[in-house]
Amino acid sequence: MRLFKTQALLTLAVLCAGGTAQANWVTIDFPRATGTFAEGIDGNRIVGYYEDASGAYHGFLYDGTDWTTLDAPDAIDTRAFGVDGDNIVGWYKDASGWGHGFLFDGETWATLDAPDAIGTSAHGIDGDNIVGTSSAGAFLYDGATWTTLAFPGALRTAISDIDGNNMVGSYSYSMPPQPHGFWYNGTSWTPLDHPATTSWSEPAGIDRDNIVGSYGTGTGFSGFLYDGAGWTTLDFPGASLTIARGIDGDKIVGYYGDASWSFHGFVYTIPEPGTVLLLGLGGLAVVRRRGACGR
Repeated sequence: MRLFKTQALLTLAVLCAGGTAQANWVTIDFPRATGTFAEGIDGNRIVGYYEDASGAYHGFLYDGTDWTTLDAPDAIDTRAFGVDGDNIVGWYKDASGWGHGFLFDGETWATLDAPDAIGTSAHGIDGDNIVGTSSAGAFLYDGATWTTLAFPGALRTAISDIDGNNMVGSYSYSMPPQPHGFWYNGTSWTPLDHPATTSWSEPAGIDRDNIVGSYGTGTGFSGFLYDGAGWTTLDFPGASLTIARGIDGDKIVGYYGDASWSFHGFVYTIPEPGTVLLLGLGGLAVVRRRGACGR
């Protein structure tokens, strides 16, 4: 009972001070960029890409303090999608217009071109394993062998991330594609569509039992967190759309569109169970907020 009363008093204090659950959301914008897109996270390292004032795209690495631009050699467009330790994977376009995957270890850039493909993009990395999509199909690359992977019966399969033996991504039975989500454990394919979706569902990041992604709502796009049992919708406060892309521990990254349709990166911290209870109590306290706060 003492704990319950303490939580209620703390919640009331937050409400009277004007605080809300928005404190779990933090905007991250590359300096002087016109658009920032966060794609992957590992510890305090976040990767993605940004648009500069000329309309060109560059990859970035953000460690919570410093921003580093990532431009593949001779590239006219670079986008970072996944990070694991010092290793970053993504996609770049060369001067001829061809797209290639890349692996960057902080010093050396390695081009990744899937066999028989005319375009390759690396999206996720875990240890030696890299996943992505090419014109020849979705792939798993372990540093030596390329393995093509396809959701059964699908016309198109795209793999977005990997954690151990587990992979997530999307598939489509039609062209143009209408994506449906999946989870693949190296043996079995499991469809994974947000229950409220009306257009498409796209898991994009996985960390142990937690999967994040986005889904179409009929009027826009929302992010989601799926923990194997339940779905949590993720909407950046006041945003026109929210796209969740990566997860590590209790941190989720992605990007959102503001009212003017400019794009910003975000970091969302998943509330601890006690915090969720606290916020719930806050909802009950709101009814009595005016009188309790002396207004």
